[in-house]
Amino acid sequence: MNAPFAVASARAGVMGFAFFHLNLAFSSIEEERRGEVIANCYHPLLDLCEKHGPLGIEVSGYTLEEITTRDPDWVARARALIAAGKVELIGSGFSQMIGPLVPARVTRENLRLGNKIYQRLLGVTPRLALVNEQAYAGGLVPLYLEAGYDALLMDWENAAANHPAWPQATQYLPHYALGPGGERIALIWSNTTLFQQMQRLAHGDTDLDTYLAFVRRKIMDGGALCLYASDAEIFDFRPGRFRTEERLSEKREWARIEAALAALPAEGVALAAPSCVLSLLEMPGAGKSLTLERPACPVPVKKQRKYNLARWAVTGRDNTAINAACQRIYEGMLRDEAKADWKELCYLWASDFRTHITETRWATFCARLKGAEARWSARAPDLPAALTGSPVSERHIAITTPALTARLDRRRGLALSSLHFRSHARPVLGSLPHGFFDDIALTADWYTGDSVFEAPGEHKLTDLEWCEARLQTKADGGVTAEALIETPTGAIRKVMHFAAEAPRVDFDLTFDWPEWSKGVLRLGHFTLLPDAFDQPDLTFSTCNGGGRERFTLGAAHIEHGAPVSFLVSSSYGFGMSEGWAEIGDRHTGVRVTVDRATAPLLGMLTHRPLTGRDGRKSLFCQIQLSALELDDTRKPSAYVLGPRRFRFSVEAI
Repeated sequence: MNAPFAVASARAGVMGFAFFHLNLAFSSIEEERRGEVIANCYHPLLDLCEKHGPLGIEVSGYTLEEITTRDPDWVARARALIAAGKVELIGSGFSQMIGPLVPARVTRENLRLGNKIYQRLLGVTPRLALVNEQAYAGGLVPLYLEAGYDALLMDWENAAANHPAWPQATQYLPHYALGPGGERIALIWSNTTLFQQMQRLAHGDTDLDTYLAFVRRKIMDGGALCLYASDAEIFDFRPGRFRTEERLSEKREWARIEAALAALPAEGVALAAPSCVLSLLEMPGAGKSLTLERPACPVPVKKQRKYNLARWAVTGRDNTAINAACQRIYEGMLRDEAKADWKELCYLWASDFRTHITETRWATFCARLKGAEARWSARAPDLPAALTGSPVSERHIAITTPALTARLDRRRGLALSSLHFRSHARPVLGSLPHGFFDDIALTADWYTGDSVFEAPGEHKLTDLEWCEARLQTKADGGVTAEALIETPTGAIRKVMHFAAEAPRVDFDLTFDWPEWSKGVLRLGHFTLLPDAFDQPDLTFSTCNGGGRERFTLGAAHIEHGAPVSFLVSSSYGFGMSEGWAEIGDRHTGVRVTVDRATAPLLGMLTHRPLTGRDGRKSLFCQIQLSALELDDTRKPSAYVLGPRRFRFSVEAI
């Protein structure tokens, strides 16, 4: 364990703590510059700890091994400072992986590998964990507890924004984060605004007096202030990620941070190790059991609103494809665990390959990922054979199997007008015609089973067009429908199979588009028919990196797919890390399943309770599956060339 830290001195005033995030896999830093990062950033950080510690250092197992290879003296210094109580190690796992987007087994292995490396190289097992990229889900709580962690460090602002009833004082005290099964882990808040103020000071954007005045405004008697909780690689070094980075004219940034830490005790702030905050759990107002996630925000993440789960799921250079490749490798490893290399998979699933990765590193990563696929990947399913059934000439197509009835609209690319599983009393999914809702924002037609692509400044591209269609009845009574929809960008082949015995519809879509420009592609659009559900009892369930999480929808207004700005196309999402999401009341429900090995689509929910002019309650509720979103990381690169394929299903529960 880490060396014990005295907390008596911190109780004399407001407790202040800080920790620095070390990441040699930083997306925009070329590998040949890593020695420069260690010299300019990591050694000065240890100097700072030696003079003003205890301070926290969070480092992944991968980064720690990289430092060991390039500069073993740094590791020896860090180990000695930990033993002396000047540094508190904060863990995060082997790689900086986004937990809500990967199966629970992978996160377990990531945390296990990280702890093994911490113990081997630094001689300690950390008590505190930083949630990677602050991408938190309640289902992760049991996994951190299993790995031996006592507490999580999590960003206050985004979680609090979705809990307006929380008192502001909540951010200055430790609490407990609740897992979906009632599990609890201690919770320490970091603070984006405070750490950004220290960054501004270090970069010369503000002076020391301005910084200290800001800290004074944040001081609350008896609480704790998180003074810093971000990257170390941005001081006396520039990663080159943004054009807006402050110019580095002289190496004085660590000196400015040191001056700030030296001045804080006179302001009544006593520096303490991050774990010392846990000594405040018994204070009045502390120790509350908090559910950080909400239906409107199932996965809170770091910093400002431009950061959301889509960033690592379906943006970047080709995140959908590389995440699918990692899923195939994972499934292949499960089939032969004796040959599994979890360390390699955790490396390949790391977040930095999914944001501002450089061209050189992208090419190297793709080659390594393809090599891992060749060794472990599960085989991709074959494309559906072309149907031999007769062409259909009618606009509306009736489908009947022993398990369901459905109606397709050939004028709208075989969108589902109605889907009725025989296990349900009435149709549950389908289309809602123009004018169905009184709300002007919802007066358009709404469909189920369609695809929509939107690019900035361009007209929408959809599959809601007249299509050539064929129908074929299988020997078991199942029915398969096939359509070919021509669009200005290329053809979309849609195959839908209506199962005979199971109440399920399978979708297999192939987009034969030679280019994928910057834009947004959303699929499925499973629209609930309002009269089929008891709206007050409606709940939504899925997995975001751990076990089942259930959300009561009630009167919540949810718009996961709403844009943040012209640059960022969505606000929230859910990971479906085990490949499914469910929605329903006590009697009626549907499950949407995604073939993650083909494309691990990001889930989005829209939910709007409505009251008509006649006073009747109604509902607009839709699950969308996102294959592509837009943000500052998006670059139209490709992991593999050729048509893109997406497979998903909807079934009765």
